[in-house]
Amino acid sequence: MTISRRKFMTQLSVLGAAPLILPSRIWSAEHKPNDRINMAIIGAGKQGRHLMQAFLNHKRARVVAVCDVDRTRRDDIQRIASEFYASRPQAGSADVAAYNDFREIIDRSDIDAVCVTTPDHWHAYIAIAAMKAGKDVYCEKPLAHNIHEIKEMMAVVKKTGRVLQTGSMQRSMSEFRVACELVRNGAIGKISRVECSFGGPAVPCDLPEESLEPGLDWDMWLGPAPLRPYSSVLSPRGIHTHFPDWREYREYGGGMVTDWGAHHLDIAQWGLGMDNSGPVEIIPPDEEDPRVGGVMVYDNGIRVIHQKGFGVHFYGSDGEVKVNRGKFEFWLGGEKIAGFSGKGDEGSLGAAVSFVEKEYLADPKVKLYVSADHVRNFLDCVESREKPITDVEVGGRSATVCHLLNQAYYNRETVKWQPKKMRLARGCGKEEWVTREFRDPWKV
Repeated sequence: MTISRRKFMTQLSVLGAAPLILPSRIWSAEHKPNDRINMAIIGAGKQGRHLMQAFLNHKRARVVAVCDVDRTRRDDIQRIASEFYASRPQAGSADVAAYNDFREIIDRSDIDAVCVTTPDHWHAYIAIAAMKAGKDVYCEKPLAHNIHEIKEMMAVVKKTGRVLQTGSMQRSMSEFRVACELVRNGAIGKISRVECSFGGPAVPCDLPEESLEPGLDWDMWLGPAPLRPYSSVLSPRGIHTHFPDWREYREYGGGMVTDWGAHHLDIAQWGLGMDNSGPVEIIPPDEEDPRVGGVMVYDNGIRVIHQKGFGVHFYGSDGEVKVNRGKFEFWLGGEKIAGFSGKGDEGSLGAAVSFVEKEYLADPKVKLYVSADHVRNFLDCVESREKPITDVEVGGRSATVCHLLNQAYYNRETVKWQPKKMRLARGCGKEEWVTREFRDPWKV
């Protein structure tokens, strides 16, 4: 008896939370077009185009729709997807739809999942709407613009049972997993501190007004953010190949703290075993205009320090672990056991990581979630209904650390935090630190 993928998924949701584990031969089998996961890409900037290519090249996924508020970018990403399928008719239809308004995608019952690659200030609203409509979500990091939105997203995942993957793809890179397994298994002894290297916080937007060019729905670009005149710094015209600077402004992002910080602080959380927790105190530096130097203190006394350095650097009583993209070093007793940091180093990253894993993690007490491909892990979980490697709890908690650090910088005050309840400690700060004013009708 044959059964359609959609009917299968409907039956699975009725069965409840029992995990479904399918044999590997099923994953490797050829998927018929009607059995594929119908995807929509919402946001057609540089990251949106990159992720769409990843989904296009997975046999289980089929991109059926794209969305962007800029007509030029929207038409271009539609062309890329349509041409892909035109040259591979067995993979899907070249009739890829394009929309200006994401709500038209949300209303389509034939779309199983969406990939949200908009600016940060749109993440929560779109992801929540998609999940309430029965769709799974791959959402770029940081998970949301503020902590209130993160809590709402957590609540919706719990209520709907949807799969949500945060785009913190460093957890799907072996150097980061092995680094964190070394730390979690005590290979470098008791951890005293972690240093994370990334840029500074965002600033209020004060960009001058520019003439609005045709083809951009500026009101929809702003969405929940305050109404302000157009600036090409926020939404560049044409097909840009850079990451725009909207993230440098508080109204739309959190600066490099929520950009690279969302990557490196995520790894610090993983290595410290704090995926369901976070710091209890966030201390700003003494400098009048601080960009680095903030300290996040955990209830076990470990300090995570925002500092210029290697990437993520764990300090233990017996050694050190350093990790960044394409870089890894393992030290014991002042001696470098293995590592690869680029030009000038012998061997390769893979060889260094494999050696350490074989020699020092042969029989670990703590074995972390293994994912070799972040997009594939999401698609696996859409079908199995298991949690992805960076689910809403992981992505939400890591983004929360970023937002707390930003608030310490913005207000130049120590922030006291209750991680279990995800709220400011009594007598600390203001409620506006964890939320924002939403422009109608986009309230989260």
